[in-house]
Amino acid sequence: MNADNTKDSREQERRIHAEMLDSIDEELEMEIDDDRMDALVAEATERAGEGRDLSRNFYFKELFRLQGELVKLQDWVVHKGLKVVVLFEGRDAAGKGGVIKRITQRLNPRVCHVVALPAPSSRERTQWYFQRYVPHLPAAGEIVLFDRSWYNRAGVEKVMGFCDDDDCEDFFRTVPEFEKMLIRSGIILIKYWFSITDDEQHMRFLMRIRDPLKQWKLSPMDMESRRRWEQYTKAKEIMLERTHIPEAPWWIVEAVDKKKARLNCIHHFLGQVPYAEIEREEVVLPDRVHNPDYLRHPVPPEMFVPAVY
Repeated sequence: MNADNTKDSREQERRIHAEMLDSIDEELEMEIDDDRMDALVAEATERAGEGRDLSRNFYFKELFRLQGELVKLQDWVVHKGLKVVVLFEGRDAAGKGGVIKRITQRLNPRVCHVVALPAPSSRERTQWYFQRYVPHLPAAGEIVLFDRSWYNRAGVEKVMGFCDDDDCEDFFRTVPEFEKMLIRSGIILIKYWFSITDDEQHMRFLMRIRDPLKQWKLSPMDMESRRRWEQYTKAKEIMLERTHIPEAPWWIVEAVDKKKARLNCIHHFLGQVPYAEIEREEVVLPDRVHNPDYLRHPVPPEMFVPAVY
């Protein structure tokens, strides 16, 4: 093995190790309790003049601060009866799911929910193209995050040959009017494209192959998309050019650095929907009512989950 191959192999091992640590970080984010989160948020808010190196410590602090703002945004959306739709598009392994996970992590799933539709059924393929997406649009007081959206037609369907040129051209003629119609109905529509390099996608696919907890993310379609990188690039360029309209512009998220992409996207999203903190009445826990006639029945031991830990 020559020196270049050895260097590449070491770099792959380093990146795979970093990816494993990132998976651990995801679990740590869920485990830190609310009291500690409040302390971290307060500390991050007072930060002044620090570097932008995005250490793990800084990343957690800033993520928690932004998630606190997302809770305020959620309350505002409910209070004002707003309807918010966010589209997340990009190449396979671009990090869309990771950002969506951080947005929804501390929000009410009844208010903010994710739509990730499977491949259309034989019946859906005969419908008006946008028809399968319409039932998932929000009512007042809801936020809907589309993990891929109607832009499948201009991307995967076009590149993989699931639609012909006429179908794609009809989409480009129709989608601006469709989105303007949504906006006229009162929907706030935000569109993100997650951008990564050829080398970065290659590395992330290798990481998924090596990580047994993420191999399920690899599909035959993903493998084929890797082979057709240049075709996807051309399709993306045409899509952005023809669907970047003043009423619903595209926003590009530089996503090679996943942590920066998460923070930048959430920060930007918060700026797209003007909001204010809703004043809440103080919550007072009522006294428990004790009934002297109540007798709690014992639970059979065999019904308990074994205490392995």
